[in-house]
Amino acid sequence: MPHAALNELLNLAALAKPEAGEVEILGTDPVLPTRFRIGTAGTAAIAACAVAAAELWALRADERRRQHISVDLRHAVAALRSARYLRIGGAVPEYLADPLSGLYRARGERWVYLHCNFPNHRAAALGVLGLPSDADRETVARMLADWDGLALEEAVHAARGCAALVRDTDEWSRHPQSVAVASLPVLEIERLGDAPREALARGQRPLDGIRVLDLTRVLAGPACARSLAEHGADVLKVSGPHLPHSGDTEIDNGLGKLSAFLDLRQPAALARLISLVREGRCDVFSQSYRPGSLAVRGLGAQALAALRPGIVCVELSAWGRAGPWTARRGFDTLVQCASGMALTQGGGDTPRIMPVSAIDYVSGYLMAFGAMVALLRRAREGGSWHVRVSLARTGKWIVDLGLLDAASIAHAPRELPDEEIARITMETFSPAGLIRHLAPVARMSETPPRWARPPVRLGHDEPAWPPREFA
Repeated sequence: MPHAALNELLNLAALAKPEAGEVEILGTDPVLPTRFRIGTAGTAAIAACAVAAAELWALRADERRRQHISVDLRHAVAALRSARYLRIGGAVPEYLADPLSGLYRARGERWVYLHCNFPNHRAAALGVLGLPSDADRETVARMLADWDGLALEEAVHAARGCAALVRDTDEWSRHPQSVAVASLPVLEIERLGDAPREALARGQRPLDGIRVLDLTRVLAGPACARSLAEHGADVLKVSGPHLPHSGDTEIDNGLGKLSAFLDLRQPAALARLISLVREGRCDVFSQSYRPGSLAVRGLGAQALAALRPGIVCVELSAWGRAGPWTARRGFDTLVQCASGMALTQGGGDTPRIMPVSAIDYVSGYLMAFGAMVALLRRAREGGSWHVRVSLARTGKWIVDLGLLDAASIAHAPRELPDEEIARITMETFSPAGLIRHLAPVARMSETPPRWARPPVRLGHDEPAWPPREFA
């Protein structure tokens, strides 16, 4: 099953299938108690990244040798909740999960999920409910019980917050947004415009010298840039000091990256970012802002291609580029609830969230895969490129892989054994302290994935590119 899913992704990207035995996948679903084939999805996406990285290395090094790639499915599943295994100075890190986030009963035996992990989203939800900022979960639950679930979903989004009515798969399949999502491929790689071919300079690693601007938050987008850093890219994370963030999760997703603050509301900061793109010859611009948010600042895909011909623009959205929800905010949990996945996870009556953030992390790996395929195309035929991924379409892809039989997960453990986690984690010294984190999942015979830089706190570095030095 993982090999079939991998071949689907390679076909979509028009990459040749590896030779027999070139990609080894160890293990099978289930690993954790979910009927969704999360191991298959994660393994296929990670293996696809490794295949694309191997192609870049072969092109860069003018090598005819093929790489052997190995992916352990159980390690891949752990990577779908990698922040869970992060330790900073031996301590469990602080996660900024708001106590108001979660599932609530609404009128008529319906359920609604409120996402309140960012202060502005919490304020929007409480404002709709007419509650003060210090309201507790019990108060929210009492107030929400009198609401129609669909009306609340609409009202919270109108207030620039995040909520999802829990639907079953049939109800979701009839929704206009579901129809729009189904019309899109799981990964889009399109030519933005003409640009000269850019040969890859000789180097030891697949992405040596490739410069990546990471303007993403939470999990999926940061996981994309972390994956590119894993194969040698120079990644500069750009955030704003005023923006809400994900606490210590940023350390886990910051492996291999520099991190700088730029407040894009300020003309000087915006000019600095544009300079990093144009004069700094940025290769990959990855962003997960709500559709249109960066375009109004002159940072849409077409504008970026004009600034820097040959750029690869990677874009993550919650609900896809088509349909009535295209501009709506969204997160992994909201997609699970709206699409019927949460009800399936709960057995059909009471919704539950999956034990891993599969939609987020798989989306991140798909973004990285798409970016590397676009770099291959740029080297071979030139052009600027646009890569698009959405959480909703990734969720559909996971669903379309099929469900495991309920009996097969009856005895699946809720956690991987400690000794197994110990085998797949490593330690890194960083300015934040001694970090223990998951090691890269893919194993490659010629270019073993690794992070050349330790993770740092947001804003630790200056907004500048490092010298192009091949490691």
